[in-house]
Amino acid sequence: MRVLVGGGTGFVGRALTQLLRSRGHEVTHVSRQGGKDRISWEELSHSGLPLCDAVVNLAGENVLNPFRRWGDAFCREVISSRVETTRTLAKAIADAEQPPRTWVLVTGVGYYRPSPTAEYTEDSPGGDFDFFSRLVSSWEAAALIPGSPARGVVVRSGVVLGRGGGAISQMLWPFRLGLGGPLGSGLQPFPWIHIRDLAGIVCHALESECLQGIFNGVSPSSPATSNGTFAQEFAAALGRPALLPVPAWAVRAVLGAERAIMLLEGQRVVPKHTLESGYHFIFPELSAALKDIVA
Repeated sequence: MRVLVGGGTGFVGRALTQLLRSRGHEVTHVSRQGGKDRISWEELSHSGLPLCDAVVNLAGENVLNPFRRWGDAFCREVISSRVETTRTLAKAIADAEQPPRTWVLVTGVGYYRPSPTAEYTEDSPGGDFDFFSRLVSSWEAAALIPGSPARGVVVRSGVVLGRGGGAISQMLWPFRLGLGGPLGSGLQPFPWIHIRDLAGIVCHALESECLQGIFNGVSPSSPATSNGTFAQEFAAALGRPALLPVPAWAVRAVLGAERAIMLLEGQRVVPKHTLESGYHFIFPELSAALKDIVA
């Protein structure tokens, strides 16, 4: 299969590329600059879609980048890096003489309203109560191609855990030094997925011709995981204590109130359709996922 991947050089993109190539698929990236096995976004806009069987979009500026102040300029970047790239790919698919068979978009569980008790499946409502939920709604709407023969799949991902990037890379040193702990109360749900499973779900969606619609990209044990549980398990995997909770005001001070919600509140998300689709999780349990990452 020839697969075109937007954002293929990022954290999840590298894992997906490695998996797809190991399974005999050809992968071309869409990134800021062209090159070997790569085309630029500009080239895609001007010349259209290269011949391919499937398109995946993983592009998006890191929302939790601690070096970027949360303000209008950064908000615009967060939106355009997701919505505009998705729109560009959707237009290229719609205009292609030989459209791909499959079109996969990875968005986020921020679509569902944070709640300490509610459980959400792919059929649950959401998408219209704060910046992030509205962002996911616009992002998914940008992917729609009325009348297209391409099979549309959306994977709503939780917090991606893996080596060399994502959430773990920002937390590793405080925890290694024994300075880690839960954020805020620590009681908030922590919807997570191992990077190999997120790449696995996307690959499963590409290779299973009958799959279509929304799939939650979270581990099956994620609804029972709180931020406090995560902190304890992560510290245990590193052989360190997790004694120092980070107060909510400190998280808000560093990230800004709107972004802090992503860490101080959470959703219990169930991968109902994902499990029904026949996907078998490599890391359904948090302790094994974390041991693999810090090994």
